[in-house]
Amino acid sequence: MKIDLISTLKGSLLEGYYPAGWDLEKIDKLCSFPPESVADRQPWWNPEFTPVVCENVADFDVMMGEAIATTIRKSRDAGEQVAFILPVGPMGMYRWAVYFLKQWNVNCSHVHGFNMDEWSDGDGNTVPSSSTQSFQHAMQQAFYGPLGELTVPENQRHFAVKTELPTYGDKIRALKADGAKLVTIFGIGRMCHIAFWEPHFAADFANVEEWKKQDFRLGAKLHPLTIEQNAITSFKSRSTLVPARANTIGPGLFLMSDEIIGGADGIFGRGMQWQGMSLWMTLRHEPTPWIPSSFMPTLKGRLFFLKDLAGPLEPECN
Repeated sequence: MKIDLISTLKGSLLEGYYPAGWDLEKIDKLCSFPPESVADRQPWWNPEFTPVVCENVADFDVMMGEAIATTIRKSRDAGEQVAFILPVGPMGMYRWAVYFLKQWNVNCSHVHGFNMDEWSDGDGNTVPSSSTQSFQHAMQQAFYGPLGELTVPENQRHFAVKTELPTYGDKIRALKADGAKLVTIFGIGRMCHIAFWEPHFAADFANVEEWKKQDFRLGAKLHPLTIEQNAITSFKSRSTLVPARANTIGPGLFLMSDEIIGGADGIFGRGMQWQGMSLWMTLRHEPTPWIPSSFMPTLKGRLFFLKDLAGPLEPECN
C-alpha cells in the first residue's frame, strides 16, 4: 500500500489547498523522470527555447547576468530601444549584469525597465519606495544604483504601484510599435507563478484566450505556498511580515515577450531545495493557465537552472 499525499489527501487539511486544475498524479509522474532527461525537447516548446544547466549558484549568477548585459549591449549596438520586465528574485544576476555593462561601457539610456510585481494591500496600495520591503528599493540597490552614470533614466523605470501598473500595457505596446524588443526576466514560483500571477487565477476566466488577455491585477490574492516560499527565501522565516496580496503583471504582458531570460536557483544546501517540482512542471507539463510557467517554454529564450534541481526528486536519508 502506497502512503503519500495523493493517497491521504481526502479528508485532510490539504484537501482543496492545491489549485483545482492540478492533476497531482500527473505532476508526480513528471517529477519522476531521470535528471539527465530534464532538457529533452517537448513538442510545444519554441524552437528557440533552451534550458541551460548551471553547476552551482556562482555560475548561475554570472551566466544569467551576462545574458542580460549582452541583450542590453546588442540593442545598444543596433540602435534599438529595449524594454525589460524585471523581477526581484532571482537577484544575484544583477550584480554581474552591472559588472559586464561597466566593463563594456554600455550606456543604458535606451533601456526601459518594468518591474513585474510589488507587495500590496487588497486595494493595490504599496509600501513606500524607500522601504527595504519594497521591490523598488531592491532594484535601486541591486541594479539601477550600481550602474552609476550608465544607468537607466529615471523616467524609464516603472514600478508596479497602483497608479502605474495599469499603464504598463499601453507603454509596452507603444514601445514595441516603435521597434523596441520586449524581454522578460523571470524566476519560477513554488506554485509555478510568473511574477505573482498565480495558478488559481485560471478559475476566473472562461477559457485560455481570455486568460491570455490579462495585463495585470491589483491586490492579487497570493497562494499560501507563495507566502511561505517568500517567508523562507526573503523574510528569514518570519511569515507574519509577508503580505498576503501583491500587484502583478499578467500573461497579457509576459506572453508578448520577444525573448525570455529565466532562472531557477532554489537550492538551500544540505540536499534541500524548493524549486525542483516547479522546474519539472514548467518544462514538461503542456501549457495550461493552471500552471502559468508552463507557457514560458513556448517563447524564444533561455531558462537557466541549477543542476541539482533536476533531481532525482526523492527523499534522502541523512
